[in-house]
Amino acid sequence: MSVRPITIIGHRALEQRTRKVREITEDIRELVADMFETNDAADGAGLAAPQVGSRWRLFVYSCPDASDTLRRGVVINPRLERFGGLELDEETIEGCLSVPGEGFPTARHRGARVHGIDLDGEPVVVEDEGGVLARALQHEVDHLEGSLYIERLSPAHRREALDAVSARGWRSKGLLTWDPRLTSAEDV
Repeated sequence: MSVRPITIIGHRALEQRTRKVREITEDIRELVADMFETNDAADGAGLAAPQVGSRWRLFVYSCPDASDTLRRGVVINPRLERFGGLELDEETIEGCLSVPGEGFPTARHRGARVHGIDLDGEPVVVEDEGGVLARALQHEVDHLEGSLYIERLSPAHRREALDAVSARGWRSKGLLTWDPRLTSAEDV
């Protein structure tokens, strides 16, 4: 297992739809193990394959659900169902390891459920309503569709987010990834 570099906004991998996993190979198992280690090193709630430069349709998560119970797992080939109303709470800040050090209020459905398979090829269903996990499920599936949370922001917050990205100068510095072993998200 190893910590992999995390892609930053502007990296091509974040803009592409992912490919369905047809077979759980040793390479897929290694990718998942590395993603857990990378997510832990970055103190993330979840990590989608494109965030480590992979085009496979899978993500890992490690965050609390609505009952504040830590939930941890992997979902391969997830299908997302959203339920409950769309909520925007100015106090609830959503961030992203691919937009490190920034966070903004993001409208998300109150509940989410994903259906997929685990590393043994067995069906898995992960569900939450009102917790961090519900947001994380929606956020990670967005990554698999080639979309960042910034695209879900209100126009004013989107402008603020894009200004913050520009101010960090990642593009002018040629930064397309960051290494959570070497720096925190806030310092990228």
